[in-house]
Amino acid sequence: MGYYFDDSLSINAYEGTDPKKIISSLAYRYVGQNLKHGLYYRAYTNNGIVRTTDYRYIVDFNKIYPESKDKDCVWAFTKFYSGGKSSFGWDINCFGPMTVYVNGEVAYKSDIFKERYSETATRVFMEVEEGWNDIRIQFKKTKAGFGGWFGTWIGKWDMYTLMPTKERDGQEGFVFTELVGDDYVPEFEIGMSESDFDKKLYPVKDWSADEMKKGQLTRMFGTPANRYAIGYTRAFFDDIKDTAHKMTLDTKGAATVYINKKEVFSTNGGKETFTVTLPFGEYDVFVKCLCDGSDWGYTLTCYDAKLESPALVKGTDDVWMYIGTFSADFEFPFDDAKDMNHVIDNTYWRLDAPDTFVRPYNANEYFGHWNYPLGVTLYGLLHTAILLGAEDLKQYISDHVQLCIDTFDYALWDKEQYGGATGIHNLLTSIDSLDDCGSFASMMLEVHKQLGLRDVKKVADYVGDYIFNHQSRLEDGAFFRKEMMHHFHNQTMWADDLYMSVPFLTRYYKFTGDQKYADDAANQFFGFKKRLFMPEENIMSHVYDFKYDTKTNVPWGRGNGWVVFSMTELLEELPEDHPKRNDLIEFLNVLCEGYLKLQDEQGMWHQVLNDWESYPETSCTSMFIYAFSRGIRFGWLKNPEKYVKSIYKAWEAISKISVDHAGNVYGVCRGSEFSFIPDYYKYDLTWRLNDTHGTGIVMLAGIEVVRLGDFLAK
Repeated sequence: MGYYFDDSLSINAYEGTDPKKIISSLAYRYVGQNLKHGLYYRAYTNNGIVRTTDYRYIVDFNKIYPESKDKDCVWAFTKFYSGGKSSFGWDINCFGPMTVYVNGEVAYKSDIFKERYSETATRVFMEVEEGWNDIRIQFKKTKAGFGGWFGTWIGKWDMYTLMPTKERDGQEGFVFTELVGDDYVPEFEIGMSESDFDKKLYPVKDWSADEMKKGQLTRMFGTPANRYAIGYTRAFFDDIKDTAHKMTLDTKGAATVYINKKEVFSTNGGKETFTVTLPFGEYDVFVKCLCDGSDWGYTLTCYDAKLESPALVKGTDDVWMYIGTFSADFEFPFDDAKDMNHVIDNTYWRLDAPDTFVRPYNANEYFGHWNYPLGVTLYGLLHTAILLGAEDLKQYISDHVQLCIDTFDYALWDKEQYGGATGIHNLLTSIDSLDDCGSFASMMLEVHKQLGLRDVKKVADYVGDYIFNHQSRLEDGAFFRKEMMHHFHNQTMWADDLYMSVPFLTRYYKFTGDQKYADDAANQFFGFKKRLFMPEENIMSHVYDFKYDTKTNVPWGRGNGWVVFSMTELLEELPEDHPKRNDLIEFLNVLCEGYLKLQDEQGMWHQVLNDWESYPETSCTSMFIYAFSRGIRFGWLKNPEKYVKSIYKAWEAISKISVDHAGNVYGVCRGSEFSFIPDYYKYDLTWRLNDTHGTGIVMLAGIEVVRLGDFLAK
């Protein structure tokens, strides 16, 4: 089974099998398609319909409308963007009658059984169109309940929707109506103004008339004596001739104006006009106000400047953000506050609206995200950059990983502040598996070793503590998946988890100097061997299912690749006198002998290793190249000559059928579940173009071909 692209466009057709040219093409295609991008910032209110710890939305209208009566209804509206026609899954628990409409069509309607057993979720896959999709839900009250719990069917999947009205465009969540009759049919359209809609919409977005009589800082923070708050905006002065600019500050109480952190004006209160000298350009403007226990707030007028929100916050027209309050003697950290990645004295930015805050979201599909496929992608990209001496690639990698580190503390705070679902670090903040942490953290330590990173220890220690002290284990210490938010994985052991744990434990051993982490890594292989090894073929089953107390006996290609890939990572660093070292080397030889026999005539290994009717799979082929080459170079493999031939045969196959001239990677299996029969892997678990499970692994395979060539030449 081929990958259905014109092989005249393969790298081989133009450049032969030169690994440096191939991995360079892959690296720059990846970076070019996934450019560095900052975070998005959105207005957010935690009133009404909010996401909770499993990343689904929840609402109980009995609490919002305690006066409601049976048959009263509420309509909720949101919008969801899709890059193309697709389906997405929701798990829905209805507390009462509930109907979900997608683009005007009924996608879900509860019945008496779903309403009676509200503790049981119903899984619904809904069809969406390219672009914005209209999602609306009718909730009806009965004595049993009023509301529901609904959203992503995969725990921790950061799938959120946006408010669909003109005034709140870009704000996360739903708007919903006041109580209406069960015969009410809303005439609502995405993008319409709330003033044009015939019902009042919630959550409340405007202050009451009485609140508007107060200073904005009183509205947001009350009147805490001897504490201060900060307002922040950005001013653009576009006059290239006149550099003298007038401003007027009208304030209740003491206030100071800072431009680019430099104090330019201070007052004890009142309305005063002052002049600042600033050349053409954009400037950060901060106003610090001190509360004396009475009403406080300010207005700053910049006569010849355009003001805009410093974070370009979506879902609001306000050009100011606010943060506070702080004790009078607290020295405000302008740089940390300005970069928007830090919690300042246990608080963060908010807006001048009822219960409305600023929250960061990573809406870029790849850059700045933390997940296990990106862990191996960036690992390959890092060593490609080193091999090529590519400083631009090194900077890209550093920036990606550093953003993950810099936002880590904020993400933990965000989780506690807003009920569990974050817009960044959805995995680390809800960690319940090795998938969530080990692969990316291992790569992080490798990047730190090669390039240097700031504050890496706090994240490494967090991951190390989870893996060593909290990850579920069997009686012999072997890792398994016990209770996860993604329930399908419960009570199973996966070959994949050797990669999700061992490389990190290996690097954490070197990072801390504590050998207990290397000992733990070594022991894992024997716990996994006990349950997953298939001795009749000397390969590994993908999964052991403790529900049925048996392994699946399906040798998934990438699952096996993870095993030997990880073993060579450990053996490189394991002390020569370690008691498990010789047994590991023996196990490596047994497995590699098994894999060698299953290479096909063109040089590839297959999605199901012992079933050549399944498609040739690029990521496992690359991992066997990687493991074989390292086994030869470090002297672990017996009879290395046959592995040398296998490596070059496999690399030639990859260069011909897995990579095209534009650096696209074909034949990489997407992320998997598991099955007891090969058909799932052969026909349902298909490959995906440029899947991040394989791009970095192909780079690492190419690097090993280069290293092996240098080794053999010597």
